[in-house]
Amino acid sequence: MNEQHISRALGLVSGVLMGFVLVLGLGVTKPDVIQGEVVRMLYVHPAVAWVAYVAFGVTTLASLLWLRPKSRSLFWDQIAGASAEIGVIFTFLALLTGSIWGRSTWGVWWTWDARTTSTAMLLFLYVGVLALRSVPADQETRGRRSAIAALLAFVNVPIVHFSVKWWRTLHQDASLLRPDPTLHGLQVTTILLSFVAFTAFYGWLLIHRYRIARWEDQLGDADLNLAIAGRRAEALLVAR
Repeated sequence: MNEQHISRALGLVSGVLMGFVLVLGLGVTKPDVIQGEVVRMLYVHPAVAWVAYVAFGVTTLASLLWLRPKSRSLFWDQIAGASAEIGVIFTFLALLTGSIWGRSTWGVWWTWDARTTSTAMLLFLYVGVLALRSVPADQETRGRRSAIAALLAFVNVPIVHFSVKWWRTLHQDASLLRPDPTLHGLQVTTILLSFVAFTAFYGWLLIHRYRIARWEDQLGDADLNLAIAGRRAEALLVAR
């Protein structure tokens, strides 16, 4: 199965599951006794944050594989860059949806809570990684410095995740393995479906962004070869 078939399969899975999440989240599950309709953010915000974790995890793994001489290839550098871009988008969405949820539950759009602050820092760190990738350089130099920067940025991921345990925060302490006990079965099912749907959507995005990165590098190599050929032609004319 090639990447095109995998992309279609992931797109189909994510589309169907997101349809189920939409129907269950908005039309079937009931409002919460305490949070009311705002509880429906449970079907979006945690899954969005999860995808950010997954994206940065893939970037880290790809960076390690690029730094390892035996597995070094342009493929891993392209995957690392593509996944980092997706992670930045989903981290921003996590902050956005979290702010909307926080406004309804805490009464403010933003608070310097340990979780929100560390997540904002994570966003800025990976924006820096992407900025570093855009600095002109040969592929070897770009790959090395980008991989090292990505590994350093990933240190903040466990800080974000465990911030609710390490410091006093407003953010609730819950996970897939230990969900909120006040949630009923259908709510938990909808949340789990949202995680699978958004993960499949991430896979679909990653394949498409990788293909674009591959085309960009191919065009860049073609332009470089054309420029070198032009310089050689100029040198021959001077020599004559």
